[in-house]
Amino acid sequence: MGLSGIHEAAGADAGPVQAAAAGTVSWVGRTVSWLLPVMVALVFAIVLMRYGFNLGWIWLQELVVYMHSAVFLLVIAWAFQGDEHVRVDIFYRDASPRHKARINLGGTLLFVVPFSVYLLWVGWDYVSASWAVHEGSREAGGLDFVYLLKSLILLLPVLLLMQCYDTIRHCLQTLRANRPGSD
Repeated sequence: MGLSGIHEAAGADAGPVQAAAAGTVSWVGRTVSWLLPVMVALVFAIVLMRYGFNLGWIWLQELVVYMHSAVFLLVIAWAFQGDEHVRVDIFYRDASPRHKARINLGGTLLFVVPFSVYLLWVGWDYVSASWAVHEGSREAGGLDFVYLLKSLILLLPVLLLMQCYDTIRHCLQTLRANRPGSD
């Protein structure tokens, strides 16, 4: 059993913070994922207008980039929540729930948390500088909201850390519940 069973409803024994974290990550992921069909339709329209009618607007092409960035940066935590992320599961697939919890706990603490903290640390100045000048597109006719786009760089680690809290708590509960000799 992966993490997905617990994360669907945050479990009956989840505290309010864990439930809020899981709910927020899930809501953001489900909401932002609806940009995918919009992006497909928009790219189709851009190609049709460009090659069928010789029309094109930079802002429309940049809008696709903004949506793609939002999908990529804001759905990662949701994929982690649903245990849908890429994993080399040679040893994981047939492991016991206790062993899976140890792997998930170790991976979360050794990789996801440090990456998220580092991204917050490094990204803060980068995003702040963009907000200070209300950075816009370098292209004539482009969107003037690059500073908002760059803000997504900080939302990624925030959402990941929220999910890490939920994952760590779940792993610890699993390890406590599945102690050898606790049957």
